Amino acid sequence: MSAPLPLDATGPVAHAASALLLGGAFGVALERAGLGDARKLTGQFYGTDFAVFKVMFTAIVTCMLGLLVLGALGLVNRTRLVVPPTYLLPQAVGGLIFGVGFVLGGYCPGTGCTAAASGRLDALALVAGLLGGTWLFGEAFSRLRGFYEATPMAARTLPELFGLAEGAVVAGVVVLALAGFGVAEHLERRSSP
Repeated sequence: MSAPLPLDATGPVAHAASALLLGGAFGVALERAGLGDARKLTGQFYGTDFAVFKVMFTAIVTCMLGLLVLGALGLVNRTRLVVPPTYLLPQAVGGLIFGVGFVLGGYCPGTGCTAAASGRLDALALVAGLLGGTWLFGEAFSRLRGFYEATPMAARTLPELFGLAEGAVVAGVVVLALAGFGVAEHLERRSSP
């Protein structure tokens, strides 16, 4: 399967090379931004540092605006984007497990791999746990499949879910992001000495 960008002329080696290059650049950017440090990441749980929230919302807004504009210009074929179906209960349980792991470990998978590549021992332990958990899930999948596929819902985008035009949803998310940034800045200022 190829990306929604016009990459059909390239082969699997070029796709793998571009994934490695982009993944490496993303890891470097995370480390340079300080997001390879568990203390900075857990600051959001204490209400003292919302860098992760700001980075994630910035990425979401950038992606939404980029897809909207590039799709309108015909540079990205948005019909080739894969929107996976929702399985409400198992994804809620997965989100809970992810959140508990984030709080306990101080990293999410991406920042954990970044910190591990920087040689942080706590992140190396986290990545070992992440890989071990992935392996265990794979081994137990045949027994978990019924739960894994429970409470299915159709694959729907936010515009489909809310019955709104795509531009209206993107504008709403931008407004939500700006409000969130304002609240985050207020909380950070209030918590700093």
